[in-house]
Amino acid sequence: MAAITSICLGNLRKRKVQNLLIALLILLSTLLMNTSITVIANSEDLYEDLHQETQGSHEILNLTQGLHNPQQIADWWASQEGVTASVLLPYRPLAGVTYKGEEIPNQYLYMMNTPDRPFGTDELVFAQGKETPLPAPGAVWIPTSLAYKNEIAVGDELQFKAGSTQLTLKVSAIVIDLPLGGPFSTTARIWLNDTDYGHYLGGLPGSDSYFMGIRFTDYSQHEAYWERFENYLGVPFMEERLTYEELSSFYFIMNKIIGFVMSFLGIVMILVALFTIGFTISDSILSSYTTIGIFKSLGLSSRKIIVTYILQYSLLSLVAILPGVVFSRLLSRIIIEQSLSFLKTAQTSIPIQNIGTSVSVGAGMLLVILLCVWLYASKTRPIQPMQAIRYGMSEAAYSGINKRGNRNKRRSSDFERWPVSVVIGLRNVTRNVKGSLLMLLLTTVTTAVLVFGLVLVNSISQMQKTAPLWGYDSANVVIRIVNASELDRAALERDIRADSRIVNLNWAGHAIGVVPGNRMQHSTSTTGQAQSISIPLTVVEGSMDEMGLANITGRNPQNPNEISIGINISRQLGKELGDIIELYIEGKRHSFTVTGIYQSIANMSFQARVTADVVTKLNPDDGYMNLSDVQDSDDIVRQLNDQYSSSIQAVKQQTLLDSVFKEASAVLIIPMSILGLLFLMVSWLIIYSTCRIHIRKETKPYGIYKSIGLTSNTIRGAVTWGIVGLSLIGAGLGILCGISLLPHLLRGLLSSYGIVKLPLFMNWTGISLLALLSITVAGLGCWIASRVILKTTPRILVSE
Repeated sequence: MAAITSICLGNLRKRKVQNLLIALLILLSTLLMNTSITVIANSEDLYEDLHQETQGSHEILNLTQGLHNPQQIADWWASQEGVTASVLLPYRPLAGVTYKGEEIPNQYLYMMNTPDRPFGTDELVFAQGKETPLPAPGAVWIPTSLAYKNEIAVGDELQFKAGSTQLTLKVSAIVIDLPLGGPFSTTARIWLNDTDYGHYLGGLPGSDSYFMGIRFTDYSQHEAYWERFENYLGVPFMEERLTYEELSSFYFIMNKIIGFVMSFLGIVMILVALFTIGFTISDSILSSYTTIGIFKSLGLSSRKIIVTYILQYSLLSLVAILPGVVFSRLLSRIIIEQSLSFLKTAQTSIPIQNIGTSVSVGAGMLLVILLCVWLYASKTRPIQPMQAIRYGMSEAAYSGINKRGNRNKRRSSDFERWPVSVVIGLRNVTRNVKGSLLMLLLTTVTTAVLVFGLVLVNSISQMQKTAPLWGYDSANVVIRIVNASELDRAALERDIRADSRIVNLNWAGHAIGVVPGNRMQHSTSTTGQAQSISIPLTVVEGSMDEMGLANITGRNPQNPNEISIGINISRQLGKELGDIIELYIEGKRHSFTVTGIYQSIANMSFQARVTADVVTKLNPDDGYMNLSDVQDSDDIVRQLNDQYSSSIQAVKQQTLLDSVFKEASAVLIIPMSILGLLFLMVSWLIIYSTCRIHIRKETKPYGIYKSIGLTSNTIRGAVTWGIVGLSLIGAGLGILCGISLLPHLLRGLLSSYGIVKLPLFMNWTGISLLALLSITVAGLGCWIASRVILKTTPRILVSE
């Protein structure tokens, strides 16, 4: 054992740079793998814990159209065993909130008449401010999704448009509103005192709408409850119904994307680490062939020599894995706190759980590394002491070298026509095949990471250029109706048509379509009967083509009996182009032909589009305008807001998209930047180490080159340009992977969210610069490693 320990420590001291590099690779592999698993697991655990703590709903009913009796529905659900139903939560919808004199864009408000707590489900968690039974008169509670995104604090004042009245209320608390306060939300529940609600909102046209939450003791039985409920009603439920999957999905989407990228790159990193370990062990065996032969001649068995390598890499792995696990939890906390900041309170930080998972990941990494070490170290078994001492290698390898040397002499004339520097560079690459493959792989992976990060962040930040492929319109300016009772729509349309800068105007509103259970083909319950589903409908008055709404197959509806459906509706119902769908809309049955199928990140593609002819009377929410010159957008927005400020809010499309997806870009920038820097650093270190090892082996030829007149810098430049050429090939492959392979893998993740064709926006200037950066890092690593050539003495090398 003393001999094994002595040899192990000697190997650690002798190869400091290589050992340090391998330890760094193992650390980074552990960091990436453990971070990805921790981020995904903790995101779901955090949501589930809060969902359990707040008695979160599994489904929410939104009763807006008066097609059912709200109290009758509430009483039925309250009477069911195994179900917890909330009280009816009355509200009035508003559009338009002003903070510090500026209107917050793209924000729909549900002004809630706060009942006595507890509500029954979806209890509020106070993130900031003093917890009270009810909001005080003149005060409101607002959700973290509205407050954190717009930097609103307790004590600030907000202005709301309530008909002709400008309502000013002070924020007394910021609350976590779990079902409707998630990331990318454009809705917010504003909780008012009953007195303020009646005084300011009771006189508005129309009647109250209601939310009601439903929580099942056994969620797997929810379909059976719904069958009994619709049998009780005698008709399908005609109002909006939000499922648990819809309520929870967008809490996880960003962390799933980050986790996917990190886990994929972590696997790549550990493969690079294993390749490097194998390369290092093989190189160590070859360079110490004679020494190993001497050890064997002195009685040291092959098994003990293998144990020497296992012990060496066990120590390296433990030194690297332990900090990797610790740092991964710190990085996980940063990512989770940024992406799930809406679930954080002022008193507590977001906890990071699952320490057992981290330990398991570390143990798994150690096991894989030791298995790799055992496989490569087993190459010492065939070593024969006499051959090792005499030849420094096996006799067969020695004979092979002599034969190759004779062949190389015959082939040397082929290089006589090439410049000397080119021959030196090619020789450096071709004589070090494993090292060259490793450097090629590193440059490919590094470029792919950098390019994919740029493409992903850029595609989200530049979403206005691919908006129709995300399920949005491509209109230049959108008019949001915030006070329909005071809007003179005819006068507004006359003014718009009289403006030569405006090409067209189309209106859109929303409705609910219900697929009756007896028409379902692919959604059956556990009892064997089909369950009806509720589909949000975009109802368009005008041309969907002019609005810029796009389909991945087929076309937009043009006639009253046509419909375009989201990809997940198509999957769930088993409907394709030309198929017939029957829907209840406003209590009436309609039959539609599917003319288009589209993808949309909103509602996870569980939605559809129809023309305004299918509803009794369209109450439009938005108007969509296209301009002759998009540069006129600011002037037109300002003009419309000045003229119709009491009834509409005009905004640019870019403003609307930024209000939703700017936070996605911000969340992605930090982890993608960290990954890019990590891979650049690893690429530089490995290329530096690999080149340094190979250059030291080739000191005699380089000395000979110097003796015949080549300068050190000429030789260094030739070697470096060889690596640059190799990395150029790797960068080209990396670009292909970054814009094709990695996005293709990401599509598999986003498919469940309704995106089957990932809309990418290519910034070729940025892609080229990042590829150039990867090549520069490789060349720089080789140039610095080649400094040893400066210290060579031709006289000594030739004499040897």
